[in-house]
Amino acid sequence: MVHQSDISGAGLEPSQVKANKVWFITGASRGFGRVWADAALKRGDKVAATARTLASIADFKDQYGPNVLTLELDVTKPDQVKTVVEQAHAHFGRLDIVLNNAGYSLVGTIEEASADDVRALYETNIFGSLAVIKAALPLLRKQGGGHILGTSSNLGHVTMPVIGYYCSSKWAFEAIYESLSAEVKAFGIKVTIIEPGAYATEFGSQESLKFAPGLEVYHDFKTQFMGEIRSTERGDPRATPEALFQMVDSENPPLRFFLGSHNLPAVRKAYAERLAIWEEWEAVSNSGQGTSK
Repeated sequence: MVHQSDISGAGLEPSQVKANKVWFITGASRGFGRVWADAALKRGDKVAATARTLASIADFKDQYGPNVLTLELDVTKPDQVKTVVEQAHAHFGRLDIVLNNAGYSLVGTIEEASADDVRALYETNIFGSLAVIKAALPLLRKQGGGHILGTSSNLGHVTMPVIGYYCSSKWAFEAIYESLSAEVKAFGIKVTIIEPGAYATEFGSQESLKFAPGLEVYHDFKTQFMGEIRSTERGDPRATPEALFQMVDSENPPLRFFLGSHNLPAVRKAYAERLAIWEEWEAVSNSGQGTSK
């Protein structure tokens, strides 16, 4: 729960802290999806938890009884998405928070990954999220509001080699959510992009990674890169729910919400470098403006 001492500085008044929310969460079988579903249930909220296999989330039902609805969902199947979102809404009578969390990473250089690899990545990370959003919006409008969340990454602002296509899916994800936030504001619907840094979740497991066939020319580069990734300091995912709840309980949640202490310094550095380059080339850029007739 959000403590009184945490409220000041985040734009929260005690009267604005609302418990007993109803969540719809994709990818609830592992990683942040499981951590956040479990934490929401522990604080007394209700959760429609979804995963590709019911067995992977069956323990939620055993532990939390009627406060949780477990549903099988493959987000790459739009018809199933619509049915499941509507089923969850009918079951609880409303959906306060719709959290797109399902996703995976494609490991491979830009040259190595095939078009089919990239399409499959986007089917889950982008089109799967869009299917959930499109299924939820009519219901949220009818009930007079709601909060659409999406798990992105600090890689929605910066990139890394070898997982460039994954980064690209997060850049696309961020653009979609930013446009969405302006389009649905008049309906009382809030939108927030959650941007975690590196955390010790199952996201690095074989289930969360797909590998493109390798080319020998990149072998040494990828070996060095993967070694650096493995040595990266990672946050504790169990430390994130309190921050997440403070954000969703706010009357005015942010469009973008970093999780972790490493993101802001990295993004500051990246944007400072970009601004410096744009400014260095400003005169040349401006010379290409011309005058329309």
